[in-house]
Amino acid sequence: MRAELIKHIKVIDELDNAIEVKMWQLPEPTKDKPHGYKYSLVYIVDGERIIGYDNAERKGDHRHIKNMIEPYNFINLDKTVADFYKDIERYKRGEP
Repeated sequence: MRAELIKHIKVIDELDNAIEVKMWQLPEPTKDKPHGYKYSLVYIVDGERIIGYDNAERKGDHRHIKNMIEPYNFINLDKTVADFYKDIERYKRGEP
């Protein structure tokens, strides 16, 4: 059984930057995805990923802020989306 796409949103914001959110429900939890979800959330500015949240194979939950990668403490999908949008707003305000 394959992962089921449960959310896919792709929009262009007021600054002409791309926001894309993709989330999948796995058929069962895995060692690197014990919560049972796969996800990829990206904010693209001038063709470059500025902010990203994902759990790529064998890398666990993490986020990208510009060129920095750090672990991300996954709680649930709603919190992940909220944290992602908060990071976008911080970026737009010029905050680190």
